[in-house]
Amino acid sequence: MAEQDDVQVVEQIYAAMAEGDVGTLLGLVSPDIVITQDERLPWGGRFEGHHGFATFGAALAGAITSQVETFAIYAADGEVLQMGRTRGTTNDTGTAFDIPEVHRWTIRDGLAVRAHFAIDTPAMLAALAGGSD
Repeated sequence: MAEQDDVQVVEQIYAAMAEGDVGTLLGLVSPDIVITQDERLPWGGRFEGHHGFATFGAALAGAITSQVETFAIYAADGEVLQMGRTRGTTNDTGTAFDIPEVHRWTIRDGLAVRAHFAIDTPAMLAALAGGSD
C-alpha cells in the first residue's frame, strides 16, 4: 500500500502544478528536496530545499510556458515514475515544442525528497534557439 500512497503524492504534485498552487506544492515536497535536470537547460542543474525548488520553478517559467500531459504514473524500483510530454512555447522566441519527458520521484513519509526531470534535451535546446527538433 505504501507504493500506492507514493503514487498518490506524485499525482497531487502534478495537480498542484497544473493549478499553480504553490502552497500545496510546498506542502508535498520535503524542506530538503533535491531536484536535478540536465545542466545544459537554462533551468537545469541541482537545486536543494524549498528555496531551490522555487529557484528551479522561476527559471523554468522564465524560459518556457508549458503544460505537462501525463500518460502514466506508477511505482517502480523504489521510485515513482511519471511519463508524458511537455508542450508549450519558448518565452524568448515563441517557438512551439512538444517533447517527451520522464520524471523520477522519490517519496518518503508522504513527501517528495528527490526529483529528476529528464526530457529530450536536444529537442528543447533547438526550440530554445528558435528552431524545431
